[in-house]
Amino acid sequence: MAVRRPRPLRPGDRIGVTSPSSGVAEKLRPRLDIAVRDLEERGYEVVVGRCMDGSTHISAPAAERAAELTGMLTDPAVRAVVPPWGGETGIDVLPLLDFEAIRRAEPTWVVGYSDMSTVITPLTLLTGVATVHGNNLMDTPYRTPEGLTSWLDIVTAPQGEPFTQTPPGRYRVARFDDWIGHPGLRDLTLDAEGTWTRLDGDGDVDAEGRLIGGCIETLANLAGTPYLDTAQFAADEPLLVYVEACEDNAFTICRNLHGMRLAGFFDRAAAVLVGRTHAPDSPTLTQHEAVLDALGPLGVPIVADVECGHVAPYLPLVNGARGRVVHTAGRSEIVQTLD
Repeated sequence: MAVRRPRPLRPGDRIGVTSPSSGVAEKLRPRLDIAVRDLEERGYEVVVGRCMDGSTHISAPAAERAAELTGMLTDPAVRAVVPPWGGETGIDVLPLLDFEAIRRAEPTWVVGYSDMSTVITPLTLLTGVATVHGNNLMDTPYRTPEGLTSWLDIVTAPQGEPFTQTPPGRYRVARFDDWIGHPGLRDLTLDAEGTWTRLDGDGDVDAEGRLIGGCIETLANLAGTPYLDTAQFAADEPLLVYVEACEDNAFTICRNLHGMRLAGFFDRAAAVLVGRTHAPDSPTLTQHEAVLDALGPLGVPIVADVECGHVAPYLPLVNGARGRVVHTAGRSEIVQTLD
């Protein structure tokens, strides 16, 4: 399947905000308002949908969430869709999305991570439209650390122009910032040092392929279904597969990765990137060991502690982009090209 890149976003374009999984509680609405205002100040028209309720774990019934998302993705006036964040059970919208209508429509940017992996990764695999993993709307007010790129820079970049990201060497120990007490936070607290780690051995890594991946806890539930079938994706090019753990312990992550491998998700991987995680180790198995146990049999480079997960800062990856990852003793970078 050929990969289709939505056209670059321009001032005056409309951005749709909807919650395919979890909505926003009232106490966090000030942060949402600031994020929306930031987009408007950049010259975009922002339309907030009806599916935004944050009183439970879902923003609306599944049929309503699916209809609103499909509507935005097939509306030629909406050029990007950005949810406030992920959630828990976004999987329930998948059988209700009109993938045929989305495939026929002009490509629209969709941005998100965490439970949004449940939506954006199938969107790319089933329609060929590139999607952005690595930021959510609520993260947008943050200033981007040196070496990284924001989702807004990616979706506004000229087609075919490569962009390079490098690890900033620092990350946040706490899982979340206090958006209730400080909704206007713009500086990420990066209070620990750390960079990428090769898990499968020593030596330099230099691998290329189409990027695809997402959150292990959500994607594992799609393994073996048409929603996570990489067999026909990107015309049989090699893949750079990225995965990241949110919160499950090492035993669960190990089982999930084994299942995804057995279902063929990693069959065409030229390398695997693994996000840094706060998820706990298990008594006899660390998170790194869990990855190596499940994915070591692939025989490809495995690079861990990449900034592509739930630990800030965030390194956005474009599902469907051509990627090249380099990791040596003196250099770590990923280059993406939106062709």
